[in-house]
Amino acid sequence: MKRVALVNGVPASGKSTLARALAASTGWPVLALDTVKEALFDHLGAGDREHNRMLGRASYQAIFAAIGDFPDGASAIVDAWFGFQPREVLVGHLQRAGVERVVEVWLRVRPELVGARYAARAERRRDGHPGPEYVPELMELARRAKPLGGFPLIEVDAASAYDAEALSVEARRLLGAG
Repeated sequence: MKRVALVNGVPASGKSTLARALAASTGWPVLALDTVKEALFDHLGAGDREHNRMLGRASYQAIFAAIGDFPDGASAIVDAWFGFQPREVLVGHLQRAGVERVVEVWLRVRPELVGARYAARAERRRDGHPGPEYVPELMELARRAKPLGGFPLIEVDAASAYDAEALSVEARRLLGAG
């Protein structure tokens, strides 16, 4: 039985920081959408917004294909914004990968905070990611965003300090990973 912790939230909500903290606490590998997508940028080019979305979908599929090759009993952390595709796509990927236990770690974030975080890093991000012009759209997305539903949920306030060790204990409990 494979287990996955889905670290979910809109862009700039703090997913990667939280995923790395969980990995340090659990010893589980992190598969991050941006890591895969940026490797694709290197080989296929950054392109326009639609190209970015296409590479995002390909990265998403690649992550779950890799998990499919993990040994039985493995656990992993997936760092991605899961709201960019229909939930059924995720469910299909999880089934094909042989994932039987899932927990969602949802980063709740105020639109103003996510806008400020994105704006602060937009100029430093690699080509291929949307630039600072994306901030208003992202803030609107943050107003509407919500957890996936259908999986055990751990909610984290992205504006507050959190205890990664306590979160990892709760993720292990919900996943039945001792």
